[in-house]
Amino acid sequence: MSEVPGSPRDAESSLGKVNKLVESHGALEPGKGLVSGVIALSLGMLAVLSVLAMRFPAYLTTPEFRHVYDVTTLRYLLFGGMVIAGAIALTNIVLGRARYVSAWAFAFLVTAQMLGGPGTPIEDFPDHTPYVGLDFFVLDLLGSTLVFVFIEKLFALKKDQPVFRPEWQVDLQHFFVNHLCVGFTLLVTNRAVHGLFGWAVNDTLQGWVQSLPFVVQLFLVILAADLVQYWAHRAYHEVPFLWRFHSVHHSAKHMDWLAGSRQSIVELVATRIAVLTPIFLLGFSQDVIDAYVVIVGFQAVFNHANVSVRLGPLSYVIVTPNFHHWHHSQDTEAIDRNYAAHFAFLDHLFGTAVQSSRKWPERYGVVGDYVPPSFWAQQAFPFVGSTEIKDQAEKGDPHTAAGRKSRASLLPIPPLDRD
Repeated sequence: MSEVPGSPRDAESSLGKVNKLVESHGALEPGKGLVSGVIALSLGMLAVLSVLAMRFPAYLTTPEFRHVYDVTTLRYLLFGGMVIAGAIALTNIVLGRARYVSAWAFAFLVTAQMLGGPGTPIEDFPDHTPYVGLDFFVLDLLGSTLVFVFIEKLFALKKDQPVFRPEWQVDLQHFFVNHLCVGFTLLVTNRAVHGLFGWAVNDTLQGWVQSLPFVVQLFLVILAADLVQYWAHRAYHEVPFLWRFHSVHHSAKHMDWLAGSRQSIVELVATRIAVLTPIFLLGFSQDVIDAYVVIVGFQAVFNHANVSVRLGPLSYVIVTPNFHHWHHSQDTEAIDRNYAAHFAFLDHLFGTAVQSSRKWPERYGVVGDYVPPSFWAQQAFPFVGSTEIKDQAEKGDPHTAAGRKSRASLLPIPPLDRD
């Protein structure tokens, strides 16, 4: 006799199946309701998070973004997502297709509606409260998934790489925590920049910069930020202590739009302080800074994506996925190369551009693969982890003492001067 849907035993079984699904990786088998079920489940979970953000806006929404989006539009977006998820879930349940996934999707939708649904009232709330960026996470995850998964399917570099490739879970954790910590990051960054460099502000210089045309300012803000990021990035590779933090980002063995989120929080804050300093000192117009934020946000994700997009001669000017994929490669010719985030000509100018006869690298990740695989272990790794494990002396990672020593021992010995 089959289990009755909704019984405790059945619920326990379905929860175990969902957990197993979430912990796995690989392509979802088509025709069994898994693809549509995962979409419904994801929308259901995002619906619950969205309603929670509406109920507690003082603590779960980002003040810097509240004035940007229209609440009415967001309500319609939430309503549409819940309708789509509900229709998918009910259809799969009726047809008997991956019922355990759709049942949990439907449960999340019911929970979201019980909490208030799209019509959740937003009461007046105080400003200047401690908060986490739950709204930022929901909107960015939804938007990034829709845009970049579509692009990756349309222009795939590795066509056999599934959306749920190995280690996608840990990168999603990085994505989640980085977005929730946006308030902390902004607070620390702004206070550090203003506190350390406020004395260097020159009103005359800032007035001149703001008088420049929008396009000129936009070029200058990207160039100034990229110059600082280039040298900061280079330091992360060439200074062993800093490499311990940056190795977390390089530990991703598969490149896609989510891989760029893997990062030590310490590096995230430190790099933003470095990059925002010239922007603060030069005093660019707010509309220019807003445009820069959009560009850097898109390019940071796009350049990690699993896409094959090459720009011909422009690839010597603008950083592309091809350019940045080489930076993440274990291949010998790619080690400590291609540091720029926006303008590729910086690496050509400073002699750090990859020179290879191949169009794309073969392997990604850290030489020796010594960075632990879990999120919290990766955050702790710069402080307690070891870069000298897994036969580094043999593998020759140049960022470790043993690796540099082993590489030096392999260099050709010059002949003795007999004169």
